Amino acid sequence: MYPYLIVKHAHMGFALLSVLLFAARGALVLGGRGHLLRNKALRILPHLIDTLLLGCAIALVVMGGWPILHSPWLLVKVAGLFAYVALGSIALRGATARGRLLAFIAALAVVAYIALVAVAKSPLPLL
Repeated sequence: MYPYLIVKHAHMGFALLSVLLFAARGALVLGGRGHLLRNKALRILPHLIDTLLLGCAIALVVMGGWPILHSPWLLVKVAGLFAYVALGSIALRGATARGRLLAFIAALAVVAYIALVAVAKSPLPLL
C-alpha cells in the first residue's frame, strides 16, 4: 500500500506543479511578457514535470488494476487531458489576445474538472 500512496502523492504534486507552471506561463503571455517563455528553464521544465506526471499516472493505473477501457472516470480524465493540452496550446500561442484569454480560462476549467473526476472517481463528480 505504501508504494501506491507514494506514487499517488507524487502524481498529485506533479499535477499541481504542472498547473501552477501553466498558470504562470499563461499569465506571462496574457500580460504581454510572453518573450520570457524563451528562457531555457521555462522551455524544459514543463516537459519534465509533465513526463513525470504521466509516468506516475501510468504507474497508478497499473498498480490500481483499473482496466482503462472499463473505467469511465479514467476515460474522462484522458479526454480531459487532451482538451487541456489543446486549450493550453491555444492559450500560450493563439493568434488573438481574446482567443488566448478564453482558451486560458477554459483550460483552467478543464483541469479543475479533471481534478474533481480524480477525487470522485466518477465522470460526473458533482452529481
